[in-house]
Amino acid sequence: MKDLAIPVACVVMMIGAVCGAAAAHADDVEWKELPDLEQPLSGHFAGVSNNALVLAGGAWFPVSLWEGGTKQWLDTVFVLEPDAAAWQAAAPLPHPVAYGAVVSHDNRVICAGGSDGQTHFTEVFALEWADGAIQRTTLPDLPRPCAFMSAALVGSTMYVAGGQEAPDSTEALHSFWALDLAAESPAWQELEPWPGPARILPVVAAQEDSVFVFSGADLAAGPDGTAKRTYLTDGYRFRPKAPGTLHPGWDTVTGPPRPVVAAPALGYGPSHVLVFGGDDGSLVDQIQQLRANHPGFSRDMLAYHTITDTWAVKGSIPHTLVTTQAVLWEKRIVVPAGEDRPGHRSVKVLSGSPPEPAKRLNWLDYSVMIVYFAALIGMGFYFSKREKTTDDFFLGGRRVPWWAAGISIFGTLLSAITFLAVPATSFSGDWVFYIGYLSVFVVAPVVIFIYLPFFRRTRITTAYEYLEKRFNVAVRLFGSLAFILFQLGRVGIVILLPALALRAATGIDVQLAILCMGVLCTIYTVLGGIEAVIWTDVLQVVVLIGGALLSLVLIVGSIDGGVPAIVSTAAASDKFHMFDWGWDITAKVVWVVVLGRVLESIIPYTTDQTVVQRYLTTSSEKEAGKAVLLGSLFSLPNGIIFFGLGTALFVFYKNNPALLTPGLKTDAIFPLFIVQQLPAGISGLIIAAVFAAAMSSLDSSLNSMSTVIVTDFYRRFKRDTTDHGALQLARGLTIFIGILGTGSALIMSQHDIGSLWQHYMKLIGLFGGGLAGIFALGIFTRRATGAGALIGAVVGAVVLLLVQRTHISFLLYSTVGISTSFIVGYAASFVVGRNPANMAGLCWHTRNDGPPRPSTE
Repeated sequence: MKDLAIPVACVVMMIGAVCGAAAAHADDVEWKELPDLEQPLSGHFAGVSNNALVLAGGAWFPVSLWEGGTKQWLDTVFVLEPDAAAWQAAAPLPHPVAYGAVVSHDNRVICAGGSDGQTHFTEVFALEWADGAIQRTTLPDLPRPCAFMSAALVGSTMYVAGGQEAPDSTEALHSFWALDLAAESPAWQELEPWPGPARILPVVAAQEDSVFVFSGADLAAGPDGTAKRTYLTDGYRFRPKAPGTLHPGWDTVTGPPRPVVAAPALGYGPSHVLVFGGDDGSLVDQIQQLRANHPGFSRDMLAYHTITDTWAVKGSIPHTLVTTQAVLWEKRIVVPAGEDRPGHRSVKVLSGSPPEPAKRLNWLDYSVMIVYFAALIGMGFYFSKREKTTDDFFLGGRRVPWWAAGISIFGTLLSAITFLAVPATSFSGDWVFYIGYLSVFVVAPVVIFIYLPFFRRTRITTAYEYLEKRFNVAVRLFGSLAFILFQLGRVGIVILLPALALRAATGIDVQLAILCMGVLCTIYTVLGGIEAVIWTDVLQVVVLIGGALLSLVLIVGSIDGGVPAIVSTAAASDKFHMFDWGWDITAKVVWVVVLGRVLESIIPYTTDQTVVQRYLTTSSEKEAGKAVLLGSLFSLPNGIIFFGLGTALFVFYKNNPALLTPGLKTDAIFPLFIVQQLPAGISGLIIAAVFAAAMSSLDSSLNSMSTVIVTDFYRRFKRDTTDHGALQLARGLTIFIGILGTGSALIMSQHDIGSLWQHYMKLIGLFGGGLAGIFALGIFTRRATGAGALIGAVVGAVVLLLVQRTHISFLLYSTVGISTSFIVGYAASFVVGRNPANMAGLCWHTRNDGPPRPSTE
């Protein structure tokens, strides 16, 4: 018990620190004021250029409208740099202009159209703040003169919706234009407009690669011949035509609960559109009577959630502002100046950020997590007494029950990323990807009846030993090195991503969460070897599936009407959609999903040491076959549980949109529900399940990498080593890799090197399909040689790299990699290399020819 006390104490201290960090996390909306402008403004262009806030043009009343003043149109340009105490004036525009459309792109503020009170313009220009000065360049003119429109940017394309063609027009424009700002010769396209009334001053925002158009005001000639407004509350979504988009064009969506004419708005986070205030038209007929006593416009901050198609009030803004823009600057939302009441403009510049989610984890939650983590360490100590040889440490003495090995196979392939991402997938989308789970009906028989006999009958410790027997040592080392490099990149990310998701939803400190997972995993893995890994996997899968089922039951219980209500609401939103038919290789159509998932699953089941090693821990080939079958079949109910969980979360948050947090990543939707809705103690158990999912992948990587390094490198080239020495090296490597993985996750959490990691994993991942191709060549053909197989793997990686630069669906990447490496490798084998002298038992055609022998090539 003394041995157990120290690690448990460390866990308690770390969890306690995490608890303290979470409790201290702020959750209030923060609004502050940036430096005031030198003069009031509204109708100005606003954007960001080279990290500076730029305001151009606009209009104001030097003398109050109600005292006989007239509107003055401006050509001024103001710039605010980070941490500056005041705005600075820049070179003015060629002429006054206001009430145009604006977006920020590639360090430029793109300004389109507008008015000077006498004329509406077609001109489009870009402003860039560089070397302390504003640089102005021209772009193609709009198709027609236009003012009082709005714009949004999707990718590099600027979309402009609505507007008014001339100052005296009594009709609004029903127009929708697009300009690709990245094109060599950009030109405006006139697209089909939304299926609703024409309008001026709509809310237009980009989100989820779509353009959203809300509210605005239609115009019609009044009795006196001037334009009269009809305030609108409708909403529309435009999906641009792009590779992989099955249904481009316009859809009707839920409009705002009130008109939001001329409101500043922007897309925020992965799935929200935030609308600040806006004119609801409720006092439009009283403007002349109220005059300077007008109370101003709404201060509500409305949040539209694109996934659930719902609106909610998410706080308020300090001042009522319309005919201005909302822009992201310095990771905060900025609303500069604007019209605060009819006939009056403001100098105020607001800066704020949406609220953080409420944090509810308490001492009982953390107590449950501590008990769970202590149990894992205890299992490590228990199995440490049985780890006397490398056969024990790597293969569990081949005494692991088939059902435990099968559950461990399932747990190894189910990471915390999957635990969070699958519910997020069905929450944000539908069930199209579930059909990929049916791939087990193809993959399991292939592995059990074709691959497994070669792994078991050759009496190997690593999958890559087979490659030397079938080909040569170079192919073995290629496979081993590809596995090690991939796992080295993976170990950091499998604990970083869930830590980030938990941080976003619960406030748990990222670094301490990483340390908890990394330290715990390393402790019980180095103590108990593969047996500790497998049996803790069993516990972790029970906690993981149990937690998911419990969450599903609690969600169902929290929704009025229970299961029937969930099904009807989800069905009305087409959430159970599963089949997209067609032949488009860029989209998730049925054949792409099925073929892609089948060959994608073949890779880990036939080449990944973390999975293959489980086949070798059972007492016989028959037992191993049952383990593979169990692990495969587990994925079917697991898919239903997690896809169902995401669908239930969709219905819950559709009924409770105010509980959604703007800016929260979609992958954090499940942790958000956990801390918001689950009872104390239960929350801790489910969070422990998230940790469990991460650790069930991490522990496998630690043990399997040490197995491969010791077996395929150390023992292969140091024949005189003792088993005890190899065992000590394996333990030392486990500690080293655990420290390396934990350290890399900590570094990535502190520094913005995510793109560097993505490039690394993308490069190493190119060889996954090639490795599967090599194993297929070895098993299914007699002709394939070692040199030919390596050539096939390299060519397969190059071809896959080229394919990844096209619009072909990512689901087909494995198909491309495996098929290319197999075909090229087979063809190259006619030219280079030679087969082993004795191939008995090493390929399908010689499987019954006697026991396999090592290669002499």
